[in-house]
Amino acid sequence: MTSSIQQEATDMIATLTGERADILEALITHRQFLRHTVQGLTDDQARQRTTVSELTLGGLIKHVAQMEKGWADFIVDGPAALGGDIDWSEPTPKQVEEFRAGFQLLPHETLEGALARYEEIARRTDELVATVDLDSSHPLPAAPWFPAGARRSARRVFLHIVGETAQHAGHADIIREALDGQKTMS
Repeated sequence: MTSSIQQEATDMIATLTGERADILEALITHRQFLRHTVQGLTDDQARQRTTVSELTLGGLIKHVAQMEKGWADFIVDGPAALGGDIDWSEPTPKQVEEFRAGFQLLPHETLEGALARYEEIARRTDELVATVDLDSSHPLPAAPWFPAGARRSARRVFLHIVGETAQHAGHADIIREALDGQKTMS
């Protein structure tokens, strides 16, 4: 299941050197593992829970895309892109609802649409990997899960995206195996 973005990113690696090529290759690898877990599924299968967790394959694709977009926006726009103006110590019911919806493939959404959105977001991230100053940084917004006063460089953000994608690809592999026995690595 080679996507057009994967091919474009692979072509881009050939023009990059050092850590930029390494970061991009890691992103390509873990995105492919994640995308593989939904290969051949219907929208209903992508919404199906197969473990005690609330996670679903479609919800993970949607979440990883939103996470990657938020962090790429942070690289460009700073802390406001991650809700820098929100008081996360006491989220509103609407914020909680929006957060939960970010992990669900909703009835009006399709797996194909979620994958297409993910591809658009990945294309933008890959361009940033190739062009942004990796040492540029922004302060993290105030949130209970970030250390007070911490900053993140573009490099560190890209590594975070790789880690998140890899972690969720592992979750997706377990969910898919429970659904129909398909495994990513065997």
